[in-house]
Amino acid sequence: MSERREFRELIDAAEAQRLIDALPVEPSGITSVPLEAAAGRVLAAPQTAPIDVPGFDRAAMDGYAVHAADTFAATETDPITLALAGAVHAGQPPSEAVTAGTCVEVSTGAVMPPGADAVVIVERTEATDDAVSVYRPVAPGENVMAAGADIAAGTPALRAGTIVTPRVVGLLAAMGVDAVRVRERPRVGIISTGDELVRPGHQLHAESGQIYDVNSYTVAAAVEQAGGTPVLYPHAGDAYAEMEAQLREAAAECDLVVSSGSTSASAVDVIYRVIEDAGALIAHGVAVKPGKPMLIGRFADSAYIGLPGYPVSALTIFRRFVAPRLRVAAGRPPASAPTVTGRMLEEGRFGEGRLRLMPVGVIADATGEALVYPVDKGSGATTSLVEADGVVAVPAATAYVATDEPVEVELFDGDWVMPELLVAGEPDPMVTELLARLDAPRFLAVGAGEGLRRLRRGIVDAAVVTAGTRSADTTGAAGGRLSRRWGAYTREDATLSVADALAAPDEAVMTVDDRYGLHATIAAWVDDPDRWSRIRTGPGIYSPVEAVRRGAATMGLTTATEPPAGLTFTPVGTEELQIRINPDRAAKAGVSRLQTALEAVTPDTV
Repeated sequence: MSERREFRELIDAAEAQRLIDALPVEPSGITSVPLEAAAGRVLAAPQTAPIDVPGFDRAAMDGYAVHAADTFAATETDPITLALAGAVHAGQPPSEAVTAGTCVEVSTGAVMPPGADAVVIVERTEATDDAVSVYRPVAPGENVMAAGADIAAGTPALRAGTIVTPRVVGLLAAMGVDAVRVRERPRVGIISTGDELVRPGHQLHAESGQIYDVNSYTVAAAVEQAGGTPVLYPHAGDAYAEMEAQLREAAAECDLVVSSGSTSASAVDVIYRVIEDAGALIAHGVAVKPGKPMLIGRFADSAYIGLPGYPVSALTIFRRFVAPRLRVAAGRPPASAPTVTGRMLEEGRFGEGRLRLMPVGVIADATGEALVYPVDKGSGATTSLVEADGVVAVPAATAYVATDEPVEVELFDGDWVMPELLVAGEPDPMVTELLARLDAPRFLAVGAGEGLRRLRRGIVDAAVVTAGTRSADTTGAAGGRLSRRWGAYTREDATLSVADALAAPDEAVMTVDDRYGLHATIAAWVDDPDRWSRIRTGPGIYSPVEAVRRGAATMGLTTATEPPAGLTFTPVGTEELQIRINPDRAAKAGVSRLQTALEAVTPDTV
């Protein structure tokens, strides 16, 4: 039997960050990249302007190039008249010079003709075929950009360490620079561990406990965002030798190796043993939730960090501890995470003595004040990655966060947009179609009962409920109604009717579980305790359809949607869906738009 070992003494978050910051992650080397591939890179050397920009005196406005002194006497009531000597447009050499008493027509960007030192804008003139009346005087240099006025040849244009943004690309292009010397990006080897992992795009055998590899892709995207170059390696199984071989390959090719999974101290988690035996295990376990089983160490010539296996934990730990170090290694400044302050809608109790990085969502009340609600489905729930807007860092010494207490949310994204509407409850294709008509809504498919609970707690703007789950005191205000169909999904080649399949004791029938209001509707239709006891339930509104598609059920009872290929749908009944509105949010623009959309919708058009 393999040995189980308890965690060593947990280090606190500050010590974990100190140890990670001390890891040697900086890459060595400089490379040259073409301008079109330079965005996001960091300049390795100063860039001096090789030419004047612009390289000639040019007209800054459409109008007439003049000798400024010729216009000094011009007024609105007594214009001066200049002979029109010709015209010059952008990209053309001037063919005429400006002499005393003459002018030349110019377009924006054109080379100033010889003898001209100013431009009268076309709006201050009146032209005939061979003369131009000028109604306003101009000073020398007016409406002209002199050669080198933008940047002169030999002038330092960009310092080493500058991040190449679209604006920087524009300046480099203006100077004729087609390639730049940039710092090498830190290469980060990414290894997900576990015999159960399958890469997206490959066949998944759920009955064998297989799951898709989430961490390789989320961590790779986070590495790219922090300025590194992600290198994905095949996932490592749970065997010691396989893990060691994969780590050695990554360590030989990368500046930092990041693994996920197998970091705990259970009998099957062996990666810390590999690091101990063939490298240096600096820390094992940090006082933070989620993410306690983090590893910090060295392996061969590479720095090493082991992330927890659950996707939410892995990404949370990476963002909090690893991304800052990677930004420094990439030559980027520390990230300035955007924040928003709001009131907590639900209390939270914490007694674990660990820094709690609590994922939360943010919604506005009717006045625009931010309201914060926990998004806690557990570290293994990947939907938490997108349902949360950010995290609230609850210090280790804090045991209680009260309802209405102000908290600061560290947002995940700098371009975050607050949802205009937050709805929870019964999922259905009609609800999806309805919300698609609105801007930036968010829907939580938690079922009718949980939707009502969140409505009562004031978390959501609206809830989608079924007649069977409508509270006796009619929680919230009536917003509108939809009528949905439900029925039976079977294979196209099925030989049994719906009634026969339901009655046959050996037939596998599946429906939705009791978090959905549809569960009670279907139970009432079956109206036979013995038959009902043989019907399995699935966790999602479309689980019955998927079970039939995979051959795990002969019939699925759920809401109407487009049947997958090879399946057929038999309508059985209808059910009323109600949209209940949070009365405290009725004045919100998003709620008003929802009600307008509902008023324009009938069950036949959704």
